[in-house]
Amino acid sequence: MRTGEAEQVDVLIVGAGLSGIGAGCHLRRACPERTFAILESRDASGGTWDLFRYPGIRSDSDMQTLGYAFRPWKGTRTIADGPSILRYVRQTAAEYGVDEQVRYNRRVVSADYDSDECVWTVQVQRTDTDETTEMRCSFLFMCTGYYRYDEGYTPPFAGVDRYQGTLVHPQHWPEQLDYAGRRVAVIGSGATAITLVPAMARTAGHVTMVQRSPSYVISLPSVDPLDRLARRLLPVMPAYQLVRWKNVVLMALSFQLSRRRPRLVKAVIRRGVRSQLPDGFDVDTHFAPLYDPWDQRMCVVPDADLFRALHAGTASIVTDGIETFTERGLKLAGGTELTADVIVTATGLRLQAIGGTALSVDGVPVHLPDTLAYRGMMLSGLPNFAMTIGYTNASWTLKADLTADYVCRLLNHMAAHGYRQCMPAPDPPGITRRPLLDLASGYVQRSVQELPSQGTERPWRMRQNYPLDLLDFRRADLEDGVMQFFAGRPALRRTEPAAA
Repeated sequence: MRTGEAEQVDVLIVGAGLSGIGAGCHLRRACPERTFAILESRDASGGTWDLFRYPGIRSDSDMQTLGYAFRPWKGTRTIADGPSILRYVRQTAAEYGVDEQVRYNRRVVSADYDSDECVWTVQVQRTDTDETTEMRCSFLFMCTGYYRYDEGYTPPFAGVDRYQGTLVHPQHWPEQLDYAGRRVAVIGSGATAITLVPAMARTAGHVTMVQRSPSYVISLPSVDPLDRLARRLLPVMPAYQLVRWKNVVLMALSFQLSRRRPRLVKAVIRRGVRSQLPDGFDVDTHFAPLYDPWDQRMCVVPDADLFRALHAGTASIVTDGIETFTERGLKLAGGTELTADVIVTATGLRLQAIGGTALSVDGVPVHLPDTLAYRGMMLSGLPNFAMTIGYTNASWTLKADLTADYVCRLLNHMAAHGYRQCMPAPDPPGITRRPLLDLASGYVQRSVQELPSQGTERPWRMRQNYPLDLLDFRRADLEDGVMQFFAGRPALRRTEPAAA
């Protein structure tokens, strides 16, 4: 059912999570004359921080870099819990009046760009009524993240239908789940599993983390001593920036050292883990990954909570494959049977580019894997469009802030020069393609072929380096010979896809 006439705004932001709210704030600050709206498919803002409700939900990045550059994080904990982060996002939206521009229960189904009118027409489905409406905008800004909100990933485990206990996925945590005093098995070794195990171990009878292979785990204090000192000695913003840049530099150095001297970094991490485990613990079986540091994201343990649970005996780790589910739990590949009243499948996410929106230009579908990402934020041959993709080796918001700031620069540049369209070159010659997300993590490898590609050279390369990107995004000439600007219709040179 279609209702109403199409509303038109200058900028349409899709997604009211950390990125979308930040994008709206940047528009308020740098482009106050631009009209905008934010469409959110769910009935609340906050994105990840509203969706996930599992025990212990927290950041795996420090809040000085996960927080917005323009609004200091004022909480005392550097590694913060999910509800605190959600409050921060919503308070930021209210402070800048961005919350007033959010339209809830609006899922973007498709968007077509008209090169003559220089306008996107966006098909929007009401998730609460199933009504379909249209919106029009001059610039489309996708801030949807890169995973599906409606469905997580669970491998096809053998025998899962035989299991008589409670089976849950962290992405859809039951509000009334009572696991106090019960035996719990958490399947997985990533950040979610490593968060869940110590949190559930506080009240469960026992929690066993069942991992096929280990991840790198590092312990950090939840309260940063430098942050505490800086707040006593400096005004709020200088203190925030000082600690933020300390963390940016440390992250960059850690990543570069991991790439250049992986054996050294492995040894340092192993030594740190060994010092926090009980005597006789099998470190090499349970905490020695087969891959190099930063081939996947590091797992952060605040205040050594996982190690403390292992010391206390309220949690344990089993490293083995799962042969099958049984009526009472799991049978492992090594023959061990593990009894569990509750099994949590912390087995990852499902990637989804731009929220699953079908894009087209002048009625011709855009096949995302055929496109190249310009600066990791725009797509070759796609006019008046941007998307937010965060860093894989640092806080998501660092790149989200840069992307929103760059979009504002583009909009102001177009207004100053009378341009109606901007677009990265549609067919860059001689480009070697690489996956957009350069991680070995299972959730990436399962779906990376469905995403746009990146190149090996600037500006098509998505650098995992915030300090260099900061200089580039804020100082680079917008008219760099790759970004094309048009007062009217561009020559898109698009053709209908060949018949299969």
